[in-house]
Amino acid sequence: MGSVTDDEVIRKRLLIDGDGAGDDRRINVLLKSFTKWCNSNTSPEEGFAQYQRMLGTLAQCEFSMGKTLLVYDMNLKEMENYEKIYRDIEQSITSAHEKIAECKKEIQRAKRIRKNRQEYDALAKVIQKHPDRHETMEQLEALDKELQQLSHIKENVEDKLELRKKQFHVLLSTIQELQQTLENDEKLENDETQESSMENDGD
Repeated sequence: MGSVTDDEVIRKRLLIDGDGAGDDRRINVLLKSFTKWCNSNTSPEEGFAQYQRMLGTLAQCEFSMGKTLLVYDMNLKEMENYEKIYRDIEQSITSAHEKIAECKKEIQRAKRIRKNRQEYDALAKVIQKHPDRHETMEQLEALDKELQQLSHIKENVEDKLELRKKQFHVLLSTIQELQQTLENDEKLENDETQESSMENDGD
């Protein structure tokens, strides 16, 4: 015969003793009374009275046993309810951990978005300090026109400078020719003066 567990012993004890109010003692007394009643030679009236008392004791035992069974069933239902509550709590804890993990991911995404926005704002401020593309193109076109005008002016100045160089060269040549002519004229006059003096001396 296998060993009896503590739970089975407690269950049988509860079924016999009820809620601890002495039902096991009542059953022992009932068995002794029944044995005595079977072996007694009392009068029918006395035997019937003993029989009624045994029925009352048996009813009390049956009532206690029924009460114990109800309490036992109620305890089983309570255990099932506690197990369900425990499972619900475990599920809630798991769900809470999942939500916490998801919230952490959301926080990381929010931080990344905030960082990107800050970088975008900083870049936008830098861009705002510079003119836009249309304005830059207009400035480039204006500078190109100004450069073309300056180039044209430079060409004109260079042409004028070249012309002035030629004119200056002609002027210098003319001055040199004039100076040479003057020198020749002066030399010729000197020669004529000397010849005239010599003629006067001969006379």
